[in-house]
Amino acid sequence: MWAFVCAIEAAGCATTAPLSWEEFAARASRDPETGAFVTNGDELAEDEAALRAAYERYIADEAGGDIAQAEQPLVVNRVDGKDDRWPAAQAQSLTYCVSRSSFGPRYRAVVSAVAYAAADWEDAARVRFVHREEVDDACGRSADVVFDVRQVSGRAYLARSFFPSSRANRELLVDIGAFKNIAPWTLTGVLRHELGHILGFRHEHTRPEAAACFEDASWRAITRYDAASVMHYPQCNGTNEGDLVLTPLDKKGAAALYP
Repeated sequence: MWAFVCAIEAAGCATTAPLSWEEFAARASRDPETGAFVTNGDELAEDEAALRAAYERYIADEAGGDIAQAEQPLVVNRVDGKDDRWPAAQAQSLTYCVSRSSFGPRYRAVVSAVAYAAADWEDAARVRFVHREEVDDACGRSADVVFDVRQVSGRAYLARSFFPSSRANRELLVDIGAFKNIAPWTLTGVLRHELGHILGFRHEHTRPEAAACFEDASWRAITRYDAASVMHYPQCNGTNEGDLVLTPLDKKGAAALYP
């Protein structure tokens, strides 16, 4: 998420000369456990090859590549020319565990926050998140669930997740900083944003209408631009001044991708 402000955004938050590879890589943080890179605040690049591919997309788009058009608020990630989304059957069973040992006394609060965040996406689209509490004692890159929810500390984000196309590092990581005073946002709001990534949605502010925080053009617009979207960073010309909630356009876009 964003307590890391625009300084760590891979593509920056202002219109400047394109970044060099060294500058781009330096702005990505690295997971000390897995070696994965985190770009754009909370998006995953699983290894250096993926980070290099992200940079090449960024450079191509900065040079005037095929920017996705916005006539069509949510934008879905694209991989090899296809929408990055879960197959219909899998979308109905997005199982997860919540690490009881890593969260300790915060465990129940996290269980509740994930459930509330998931319910909002479930109300909007044909998706279903399933908490397998029986796995929680052994939660940690478990083969028994689609993704794990774990606590980490000292990261450059409040939370980070992954896109459906990820084959490794399918984790929703929550930094200890998310439990501090992050008003006007809440832990549930932060997790709504991260579950949006897990469903395949990109940051809304990568669209040209935001005029800030451009990332790349590997996305397809589903609805018109929404500056208040749950997927829009407020500091990137977003208009949401309260908690991170799904707007009517967010719901419309989710229903379109998962009808």
